[in-house]
Amino acid sequence: MVKRILKIVLFSVLSVVLLLLLFYVYVSWDFNQRAKKSYTYDVSVPKISYDSANLVLGEHLSVIKGCRDCHENDLGGRVLIDDPALGRLVPPNLTKGENGIGSQYSHEDWVRALRHGVGPDQKPLLFMPAHETANMTEKDMAALIAYCTQASPVTRSLPEIEIRPVGKLLNFFGKMHMLPVEIIDHDFVPLADMDKRVSPEFGEYLAVSCTGCHYSTFKGGSPQIPDSPPVADITSSGNLARWSEADFIQTLRTGKTPEGKIMQNEFMPWKMTSAFTDDELKSLYLFLKNQQ
Repeated sequence: MVKRILKIVLFSVLSVVLLLLLFYVYVSWDFNQRAKKSYTYDVSVPKISYDSANLVLGEHLSVIKGCRDCHENDLGGRVLIDDPALGRLVPPNLTKGENGIGSQYSHEDWVRALRHGVGPDQKPLLFMPAHETANMTEKDMAALIAYCTQASPVTRSLPEIEIRPVGKLLNFFGKMHMLPVEIIDHDFVPLADMDKRVSPEFGEYLAVSCTGCHYSTFKGGSPQIPDSPPVADITSSGNLARWSEADFIQTLRTGKTPEGKIMQNEFMPWKMTSAFTDDELKSLYLFLKNQQ
């Protein structure tokens, strides 16, 4: 009797293991097929100007859009994450130095990457958060491209990006977007420019950069990267129910909340948000405060 029960248990366990293995084989195959899919988009290239005002704006955008958080301050790229289960995530060298994409990308390629998450080969750019730059105005897009294309050449040898089992599973379940091309509204028509005076509308434009971690609802929840802390609710049903505008600005400038909590930059990039102007932070506060 005991032997029979053990055989049944062993068979059940092996069956579950086999089913899980088959499921992962499907997930891996599905991811690889989607990663090889070709996308063709006609793009409109804004006028790229290299005057000083435009380059200053582009530099500012490279900080508040997180470009330098991922690609390093010199835009030369780095290994952002190398986890045996999740994958090796490697934002590339954006400059015209050796191994940099800057010498290979045309202005059309830059727009295609930033608006659609697609490379010059028409294949998806892995882990490139184009869903956070797709809505940029023509003016901001032009300034960011101008700044990136004139960056000092950096020569840096980097390994290839590699999405491993956990990364593929998280992507399959929509928990981590390894293929942002799939979640972008490719019919979106960008504004020529944006009124950057303090307003909820300007705040909404800026808040797109928050959706990568706090989700489109801004209510946070489970982290997208395993072993990271839960993501905070940044709407009026979360911390903003208690925080004043001054509290909000102080938190995003210093990384210290009104309650005295010190935020770790790798989980909440306050060193990036500290570069926001007062008007940008006030606008962001107005927008998020109005989110229920």
